[in-house]
Amino acid sequence: MSPAGRAARVVVVDDSASVRALIRALLERDPAIEVVGEAGDPYEAREAIKASNPDVVTLDVEMPKMNGLDFLDRLMRLRPTPVVMVSSLTAQGADAAVAALERGAFDCIGKPGCGEQEAFGAALAAKVKAAAGRRPRPAAPRRLAAAQPERLYRSDGRVVAIGASTGGVEALIAVLSQFPDNGPPTVVAQHMPEAFTRSFARRLDRLCRPAVSEAHDGAPIEPGRVYLAPGGEAHLVVAPGAPPRCRLVRSAPVNGHRPSVDALFHSIAEAMGAHALGAILTGMGRDGAQGLLAMRRAGAATLGQSESSCLIYGMPKAACEIGATQRQVSLSMMAAEILRATAAR
Repeated sequence: MSPAGRAARVVVVDDSASVRALIRALLERDPAIEVVGEAGDPYEAREAIKASNPDVVTLDVEMPKMNGLDFLDRLMRLRPTPVVMVSSLTAQGADAAVAALERGAFDCIGKPGCGEQEAFGAALAAKVKAAAGRRPRPAAPRRLAAAQPERLYRSDGRVVAIGASTGGVEALIAVLSQFPDNGPPTVVAQHMPEAFTRSFARRLDRLCRPAVSEAHDGAPIEPGRVYLAPGGEAHLVVAPGAPPRCRLVRSAPVNGHRPSVDALFHSIAEAMGAHALGAILTGMGRDGAQGLLAMRRAGAATLGQSESSCLIYGMPKAACEIGATQRQVSLSMMAAEILRATAAR
């Protein structure tokens, strides 16, 4: 619902008339959403947005006449509006969706396959309502890796576990791009579909000094490496050992998510005990709160992103409310806090 208490007003932009009709029908099932315009290309979209002054725009990544990323850039510069990107689950579509999130899009969602329309509609409606009334954020700065020489940091071996959802692309870039080459062994659960996590891992690997990759089953968790939970059919968990290892567990979604932050954090609590640090970043819902509490009870250090620096203060708030976080930290200070806490004494 928009801040004024009225239904969230949405303009749907997609070059396919059938996709526009599907999105309209699915969104209008929710009484808190009103579709006030449609457009088949960016030029029609510009006129529809000017005419209807929507709260949210859903935007296809791949568009005729002007691609969705170029249109997003212009929209954010000339008429900032919260945007939910709708992307095909191809490698090209996933790359564009991740780039859109860096450029200020609120969130992204993959186009549905056969039999997935109901789940897609529910997820899209939730993202639209969360976006309504939000102030569009500027594009994430093109951060360079940390200038800190690696000789100034040496990991104490503690595993760092990070969970994020909406706004997590920007937040994770902000944190991980400040880690040195020999940064702490790190595992990450970010709510994303399969194709998107693959693209995001490649993007992080280009931006960050540590080596970043999607986790694979059995991968040793070592300093200087970051492992991103792959989206899709499995949860990333950590198994004890010397070194500890990534495990991909095929099981039902947890809190509606797969991968789930709670699944990762609970495994860290069991496998690593006090030899870990957990950080929960921006995102909708409560995924990760109980797992972070389990980590704290096992003796691990725990951090939450501060409300003022979150795109969505949902997951960190839920963790704070149950006493899972020892401290709330601004996004700009999160990397420094993690490195300070995990540095060998």
